[in-house]
Amino acid sequence: MFIVSNARLFRRLSRMIFAGAVAMAAFGAASARAEVVIDVDLTTQTMRVASAEGSYNWPVSTARAGFSTPRGHFAPTGMERMHYSKKYHNSPMPYSIFFRGGYAIHGTYATGALGRPASHGCVRLSPAHAAQLYQMVEREGASISIAGAPRVAARYASR
Repeated sequence: MFIVSNARLFRRLSRMIFAGAVAMAAFGAASARAEVVIDVDLTTQTMRVASAEGSYNWPVSTARAGFSTPRGHFAPTGMERMHYSKKYHNSPMPYSIFFRGGYAIHGTYATGALGRPASHGCVRLSPAHAAQLYQMVEREGASISIAGAPRVAARYASR
């Protein structure tokens, strides 16, 4: 009887340990799936970033007149520390995070244009912010949301 009781106790303890291990693995997997949330606002030309590292609000440049930045929800499709645009005169695109075809979030050396539309459609930010974002996305993955509409410059009739 004592041996049977110990065997039952052992099986019961084994099941409890196994269930605990499964729960811990599920919790670990859920926390590993935490990802960087990137929200680009075309109206304000800003990017809000939320990650395990913290929250940030950075100025960006998106598509200028005659071009467009795609709106919607995206996931990164590729990343390159330094990409050169074949379409636009071999222009440097440091810390590129591609999200739709040739569209990417990347650094720009034209930092004076940040905060207003200036690109051919990509989302540009300062090289330092691009590097920081790139590292976060590399570690955590990301979801990208782009919404809003760029402000149209006021036009006045000339006299």
